[in-house]
Amino acid sequence: MITHTIKFEAPNSENFRRLRANVGWGEIDIELATKSLANSLFNVTVYQHSHLIAMGRVVGDGAMYFYVQDVMVDVDYQNIGLGTVVMEHIENYLAETAMQGATIGLMAAKGKERFYQRYAYVSRPTNSLGNGMCKFI
Repeated sequence: MITHTIKFEAPNSENFRRLRANVGWGEIDIELATKSLANSLFNVTVYQHSHLIAMGRVVGDGAMYFYVQDVMVDVDYQNIGLGTVVMEHIENYLAETAMQGATIGLMAAKGKERFYQRYAYVSRPTNSLGNGMCKFI
């Protein structure tokens, strides 16, 4: 049985960068990571001892738009429910914070759409919604 600690604070930039690389999301600049993490609305992190093994966060304007970001589980700890733990805390935060009329978005990694559907996120396109789009710099 894995024992872990859940915290509601941003990880340090090095741990964040290490976890991103671990899940195959590539390397990012330390300054970019630091600034991004500082501007989060909500964070949930899971540690085994001092090792960051899972996380997720919410970004946005805190009123009308919320985006679920960086839901990641270390490859050595996947498929044991840690992603669910992270998303349940995120969903609790959103239920308490997002008001009627707010939009909550996310970009699911390819093949992970079903994971988010259990939380009522809708895959696009639909008859009324076009494809989601993004731009990477």
